[in-house]
Amino acid sequence: MKTTNLKSTLILFLTAVVWGVAFVAQSAGMDYVGPFTFNMIRNFLGGLVLIPCIFLLNTVKRSRKTEPIEDAEDKKKQKKMLFTGGVLCGVCLFAASSFQQMGIMYTTAGKAGFITAFYIILVPVLGIFLKKKAGILVWISVGLALAGLYLLCMGEGFSVGKGDVLVFICALVFSVHILVIDRFSPFVDGVKMSCIQFFVCGGLSAVGMLFSEHPTAAAIWGAKGPILYAGILSCGVGYTLQIIGQKGMNPTAASLILSLESVVSVIAGFLILHQVMSVREGVGCAFMFLAIVLSQLPVSLWKGSRKCTS
Repeated sequence: MKTTNLKSTLILFLTAVVWGVAFVAQSAGMDYVGPFTFNMIRNFLGGLVLIPCIFLLNTVKRSRKTEPIEDAEDKKKQKKMLFTGGVLCGVCLFAASSFQQMGIMYTTAGKAGFITAFYIILVPVLGIFLKKKAGILVWISVGLALAGLYLLCMGEGFSVGKGDVLVFICALVFSVHILVIDRFSPFVDGVKMSCIQFFVCGGLSAVGMLFSEHPTAAAIWGAKGPILYAGILSCGVGYTLQIIGQKGMNPTAASLILSLESVVSVIAGFLILHQVMSVREGVGCAFMFLAIVLSQLPVSLWKGSRKCTS
Protein backbone atom coordinates (compact mmCIF):
# COMPACT_ATOMS: atom_id res chain seq x y z
CA MET A 1 0.00 0.00 0.00
CA LYS A 2 1.39 3.41 -0.95
CA THR A 3 2.12 5.92 1.82
CA THR A 4 -0.38 8.39 0.34
CA ASN A 5 -3.07 5.72 0.22
CA LEU A 6 -2.35 4.68 3.81
CA LYS A 7 -2.59 8.29 4.97
CA SER A 8 -5.92 8.76 3.19
CA THR A 9 -7.21 5.50 4.67
CA LEU A 10 -6.29 6.57 8.21
CA ILE A 11 -7.91 10.00 7.73
CA LEU A 12 -11.14 8.44 6.43
CA PHE A 13 -11.12 5.91 9.29
CA LEU A 14 -10.85 8.77 11.79
CA THR A 15 -13.80 10.38 10.00
CA ALA A 16 -15.81 7.19 10.46
CA VAL A 17 -14.97 7.18 14.19
CA VAL A 18 -16.18 10.78 14.61
CA TRP A 19 -19.39 10.07 12.68
CA GLY A 20 -20.04 6.79 14.47
CA VAL A 21 -20.03 8.48 17.87
CA ALA A 22 -22.15 11.31 16.41
CA PHE A 23 -25.14 8.93 16.06
CA VAL A 24 -25.57 9.24 19.83
CA ALA A 25 -25.55 13.04 19.58
CA GLN A 26 -28.02 13.11 16.69
CA SER A 27 -30.46 10.83 18.46
CA ALA A 28 -30.25 12.84 21.69
CA GLY A 29 -30.67 16.16 19.88
CA MET A 30 -33.95 15.06 18.33
CA ASP A 31 -35.46 14.94 21.83
CA TYR A 32 -35.27 18.73 21.99
CA VAL A 33 -35.42 20.26 18.50
CA GLY A 34 -36.59 19.38 14.99
CA PRO A 35 -34.32 18.09 12.19
CA PHE A 36 -34.00 21.41 10.34
CA THR A 37 -33.20 23.34 13.52
CA PHE A 38 -30.61 20.77 14.58
CA ASN A 39 -28.96 20.72 11.14
CA MET A 40 -29.02 24.51 10.81
CA ILE A 41 -27.18 25.14 14.08
CA ARG A 42 -24.71 22.27 13.71
CA ASN A 43 -23.74 23.32 10.17
CA PHE A 44 -23.38 27.02 10.95
CA LEU A 45 -21.29 26.03 13.95
CA GLY A 46 -19.16 23.74 11.79
CA GLY A 47 -18.57 26.53 9.28
CA LEU A 48 -17.66 29.07 11.96
CA VAL A 49 -15.15 26.65 13.51
CA LEU A 50 -13.34 26.35 10.17
CA ILE A 51 -12.90 30.11 9.59
CA PRO A 52 -9.98 30.52 12.04
CA CYS A 53 -8.53 27.24 10.71
CA ILE A 54 -8.52 28.65 7.16
CA PHE A 55 -6.88 31.85 8.38
CA LEU A 56 -4.20 29.89 10.25
CA LEU A 57 -3.47 27.58 7.29
CA ASN A 58 -3.18 30.55 4.92
CA THR A 59 -0.77 32.25 7.32
CA VAL A 60 1.39 29.12 7.48
CA LYS A 61 1.43 28.82 3.68
CA ARG A 62 2.49 32.43 3.27
CA SER A 63 5.24 32.12 5.88
CA ARG A 64 6.60 28.97 4.24
CA LYS A 65 6.00 30.34 0.75
CA THR A 66 4.38 27.05 -0.24
CA GLU A 67 1.59 28.60 -2.32
CA PRO A 68 2.21 28.08 -6.06
CA ILE A 69 2.52 31.15 -8.25
CA GLU A 70 -0.63 31.46 -10.35
CA ASP A 71 -1.79 34.04 -12.83
CA ALA A 72 -5.05 35.94 -12.46
CA GLU A 73 -6.92 33.64 -14.84
CA ASP A 74 -5.92 30.48 -12.95
CA LYS A 75 -6.95 32.04 -9.63
CA LYS A 76 -10.31 33.01 -11.10
CA LYS A 77 -10.92 29.47 -12.36
CA GLN A 78 -9.88 27.97 -9.04
CA LYS A 79 -12.20 30.29 -7.09
CA LYS A 80 -15.06 29.39 -9.42
CA MET A 81 -14.40 25.67 -8.95
CA LEU A 82 -14.13 26.13 -5.18
CA PHE A 83 -17.45 27.97 -5.03
CA THR A 84 -19.20 25.51 -7.35
CA GLY A 85 -17.90 22.48 -5.45
CA GLY A 86 -18.81 23.99 -2.08
CA VAL A 87 -22.35 24.86 -3.15
CA LEU A 88 -22.98 21.45 -4.73
CA CYS A 89 -21.60 19.67 -1.66
CA GLY A 90 -23.75 21.88 0.57
CA VAL A 91 -26.92 21.10 -1.36
CA CYS A 92 -26.16 17.36 -1.24
CA LEU A 93 -25.32 17.52 2.46
CA PHE A 94 -28.54 19.41 3.21
CA ALA A 95 -30.69 16.90 1.35
CA ALA A 96 -28.96 13.83 2.79
CA SER A 97 -28.83 15.02 6.41
CA SER A 98 -32.44 16.24 6.29
CA PHE A 99 -33.76 12.94 4.94
CA GLN A 100 -31.67 11.07 7.52
CA GLN A 101 -32.91 13.12 10.48
CA MET A 102 -36.55 12.86 9.35
CA GLY A 103 -36.22 9.16 8.60
CA ILE A 104 -34.87 8.39 12.08
CA MET A 105 -38.16 9.74 13.45
CA TYR A 106 -40.14 6.98 11.72
CA THR A 107 -37.86 3.93 11.71
CA THR A 108 -35.59 2.05 14.09
CA ALA A 109 -31.94 2.96 14.53
CA GLY A 110 -30.90 -0.47 13.22
CA LYS A 111 -32.80 -0.09 9.98
CA ALA A 112 -31.59 3.49 9.56
CA GLY A 113 -27.97 2.41 10.01
CA PHE A 114 -28.27 -0.41 7.49
CA ILE A 115 -30.16 1.57 4.85
CA THR A 116 -27.91 4.62 5.16
CA ALA A 117 -24.89 2.37 4.61
CA PHE A 118 -26.31 1.44 1.21
CA TYR A 119 -24.18 4.25 -0.17
CA ILE A 120 -21.29 1.77 -0.24
CA ILE A 121 -23.06 -0.10 -3.04
CA LEU A 122 -24.62 2.97 -4.65
CA VAL A 123 -21.25 4.72 -5.09
CA PRO A 124 -19.72 2.11 -7.45
CA VAL A 125 -23.06 1.73 -9.27
CA LEU A 126 -23.32 5.48 -9.88
CA GLY A 127 -19.60 5.56 -10.64
CA ILE A 128 -20.21 3.33 -13.67
CA PHE A 129 -22.07 6.23 -15.32
CA LEU A 130 -19.03 8.46 -14.64
CA LYS A 131 -16.68 5.89 -16.20
CA LYS A 132 -15.05 5.07 -12.85
CA LYS A 133 -14.41 1.35 -12.78
CA ALA A 134 -13.88 -0.62 -9.60
CA GLY A 135 -11.79 -3.80 -9.47
CA ILE A 136 -13.08 -7.22 -8.47
CA LEU A 137 -11.57 -6.90 -4.96
CA VAL A 138 -13.58 -3.76 -4.34
CA TRP A 139 -16.81 -5.45 -5.43
CA ILE A 140 -16.09 -8.43 -3.16
CA SER A 141 -15.43 -5.96 -0.35
CA VAL A 142 -18.78 -4.30 -1.01
CA GLY A 143 -20.51 -7.65 -0.63
CA LEU A 144 -18.68 -8.42 2.61
CA ALA A 145 -19.43 -4.94 3.96
CA LEU A 146 -23.14 -5.29 3.23
CA ALA A 147 -23.19 -8.68 4.96
CA GLY A 148 -21.39 -7.20 7.95
CA LEU A 149 -23.76 -4.24 8.14
CA TYR A 150 -26.73 -6.59 7.99
CA LEU A 151 -25.41 -8.60 10.93
CA LEU A 152 -24.67 -5.40 12.84
CA CYS A 153 -27.91 -3.55 12.28
CA MET A 154 -30.72 -5.97 11.45
CA GLY A 155 -31.94 -7.51 14.66
CA GLU A 156 -35.56 -7.78 13.54
CA GLY A 157 -37.61 -8.58 10.45
CA PHE A 158 -37.11 -6.20 7.53
CA SER A 159 -40.09 -4.20 6.32
CA VAL A 160 -40.35 -1.02 4.28
CA GLY A 161 -42.05 1.98 5.85
CA LYS A 162 -42.04 5.77 5.53
CA GLY A 163 -38.84 6.14 7.54
CA ASP A 164 -37.12 3.42 5.51
CA VAL A 165 -37.86 5.24 2.25
CA LEU A 166 -36.60 8.56 3.65
CA VAL A 167 -33.34 7.01 4.87
CA PHE A 168 -32.85 5.24 1.53
CA ILE A 169 -33.13 8.60 -0.24
CA CYS A 170 -30.54 9.86 2.26
CA ALA A 171 -28.18 7.02 1.24
CA LEU A 172 -28.68 7.85 -2.44
CA VAL A 173 -27.84 11.52 -1.89
CA PHE A 174 -24.84 10.67 0.30
CA SER A 175 -23.45 8.57 -2.55
CA VAL A 176 -23.82 11.57 -4.88
CA HIS A 177 -22.12 13.71 -2.22
CA ILE A 178 -19.11 11.35 -2.21
CA LEU A 179 -18.85 11.53 -6.02
CA VAL A 180 -19.11 15.34 -5.99
CA ILE A 181 -16.25 15.51 -3.47
CA ASP A 182 -14.28 13.11 -5.66
CA ARG A 183 -14.78 15.48 -8.59
CA PHE A 184 -13.69 18.73 -6.90
CA SER A 185 -11.38 17.85 -3.97
CA PRO A 186 -8.21 17.25 -6.05
CA PHE A 187 -8.36 20.81 -7.43
CA VAL A 188 -9.42 22.99 -4.50
CA ASP A 189 -8.62 23.68 -0.86
CA GLY A 190 -10.53 21.00 1.05
CA VAL A 191 -11.00 23.06 4.22
CA LYS A 192 -12.39 26.03 2.30
CA MET A 193 -14.78 23.85 0.31
CA SER A 194 -15.93 22.20 3.53
CA CYS A 195 -16.58 25.62 5.09
CA ILE A 196 -18.68 26.70 2.10
CA GLN A 197 -20.73 23.51 2.15
CA PHE A 198 -21.61 24.01 5.83
CA PHE A 199 -22.89 27.54 5.34
CA VAL A 200 -24.90 26.47 2.28
CA CYS A 201 -26.37 23.52 4.19
CA GLY A 202 -27.04 25.70 7.24
CA GLY A 203 -28.78 28.34 5.13
CA LEU A 204 -31.03 25.80 3.42
CA SER A 205 -31.82 24.20 6.79
CA ALA A 206 -32.76 27.65 8.14
CA VAL A 207 -35.34 28.01 5.36
CA GLY A 208 -36.77 24.59 6.23
CA MET A 209 -36.88 25.53 9.91
CA LEU A 210 -38.76 28.79 9.25
CA PHE A 211 -41.48 27.00 7.29
CA SER A 212 -41.94 23.85 9.37
CA GLU A 213 -40.56 24.25 12.91
CA HIS A 214 -40.90 26.61 15.86
CA PRO A 215 -37.85 26.09 18.11
CA THR A 216 -37.50 27.83 21.46
CA ALA A 217 -34.36 29.10 23.16
CA ALA A 218 -34.96 26.65 26.03
CA ALA A 219 -35.16 23.70 23.61
CA ILE A 220 -31.97 24.72 21.82
CA TRP A 221 -30.16 25.15 25.13
CA GLY A 222 -31.34 21.71 26.19
CA ALA A 223 -29.75 20.24 23.06
CA LYS A 224 -26.49 22.17 23.48
CA GLY A 225 -24.37 19.07 24.16
CA PRO A 226 -25.44 17.09 21.08
CA ILE A 227 -25.34 20.24 18.92
CA LEU A 228 -21.80 21.13 20.01
CA TYR A 229 -20.52 17.63 19.26
CA ALA A 230 -22.37 17.40 15.95
CA GLY A 231 -21.29 20.90 14.93
CA ILE A 232 -17.66 21.01 15.99
CA LEU A 233 -16.60 17.37 15.61
CA SER A 234 -19.04 15.73 13.21
CA CYS A 235 -19.26 18.76 10.89
CA GLY A 236 -16.18 20.89 11.47
CA VAL A 237 -13.76 17.98 11.84
CA GLY A 238 -15.51 14.99 10.24
CA TYR A 239 -16.62 16.36 6.87
CA THR A 240 -13.37 18.28 6.45
CA LEU A 241 -11.37 15.09 7.05
CA GLN A 242 -13.60 13.37 4.49
CA ILE A 243 -12.74 15.90 1.81
CA ILE A 244 -9.02 15.81 2.63
CA GLY A 245 -8.93 12.02 2.91
CA GLN A 246 -10.69 11.44 -0.41
CA LYS A 247 -7.92 13.14 -2.38
CA GLY A 248 -6.31 10.41 -4.48
CA MET A 249 -8.66 7.75 -3.09
CA ASN A 250 -11.04 5.68 -5.21
CA PRO A 251 -14.59 6.82 -4.23
CA THR A 252 -15.80 3.23 -3.80
CA ALA A 253 -12.94 2.41 -1.41
CA ALA A 254 -13.58 5.70 0.39
CA SER A 255 -17.26 4.82 0.88
CA LEU A 256 -16.28 1.43 2.32
CA ILE A 257 -13.99 3.02 4.90
CA LEU A 258 -16.57 5.67 5.81
CA SER A 259 -19.19 2.94 6.30
CA LEU A 260 -17.18 1.85 9.35
CA GLU A 261 -19.18 4.48 11.22
CA SER A 262 -21.76 1.71 11.74
CA VAL A 263 -19.15 -0.44 13.47
CA VAL A 264 -18.01 2.50 15.57
CA SER A 265 -21.58 3.30 16.59
CA VAL A 266 -21.94 -0.23 17.99
CA ILE A 267 -18.64 0.05 19.87
CA ALA A 268 -19.58 3.50 21.16
CA GLY A 269 -22.86 2.11 22.42
CA PHE A 270 -20.96 -0.57 24.30
CA LEU A 271 -18.41 1.83 25.82
CA ILE A 272 -20.68 4.80 26.55
CA LEU A 273 -24.07 3.17 27.14
CA HIS A 274 -22.67 -0.16 28.42
CA GLN A 275 -24.60 -2.15 25.82
CA VAL A 276 -23.41 -5.75 25.43
CA MET A 277 -22.26 -6.67 21.92
CA SER A 278 -23.77 -9.93 20.71
CA VAL A 279 -21.90 -12.63 18.80
CA ARG A 280 -23.87 -11.62 15.70
CA GLU A 281 -22.67 -8.03 16.01
CA GLY A 282 -19.10 -9.18 16.61
CA VAL A 283 -19.19 -11.23 13.40
CA GLY A 284 -20.57 -8.18 11.59
CA CYS A 285 -17.64 -6.08 12.83
CA ALA A 286 -15.22 -8.75 11.63
CA PHE A 287 -16.86 -8.77 8.18
CA MET A 288 -16.58 -4.99 7.96
CA PHE A 289 -12.90 -4.91 8.89
CA LEU A 290 -12.20 -7.75 6.44
CA ALA A 291 -13.92 -5.76 3.70
CA ILE A 292 -11.77 -2.70 4.42
CA VAL A 293 -8.53 -4.69 4.48
CA LEU A 294 -9.44 -6.50 1.25
CA SER A 295 -10.30 -3.26 -0.54
CA GLN A 296 -6.89 -1.83 0.42
CA LEU A 297 -4.75 -4.72 -0.85
CA PRO A 298 -1.82 -3.57 -3.07
CA VAL A 299 -3.83 -3.29 -6.27
CA SER A 300 -4.05 0.22 -7.72
CA LEU A 301 -7.67 1.27 -7.32
CA TRP A 302 -7.46 3.91 -10.05
CA LYS A 303 -5.22 2.60 -12.79
CA GLY A 304 -4.94 -0.97 -11.54
CA SER A 305 -8.70 -1.50 -11.58
CA ARG A 306 -8.42 -1.92 -15.35
CA LYS A 307 -6.04 -4.84 -14.82
CA CYS A 308 -8.53 -6.49 -12.44
CA THR A 309 -11.43 -6.18 -14.84
CA SER A 310 -9.60 -6.91 -18.09
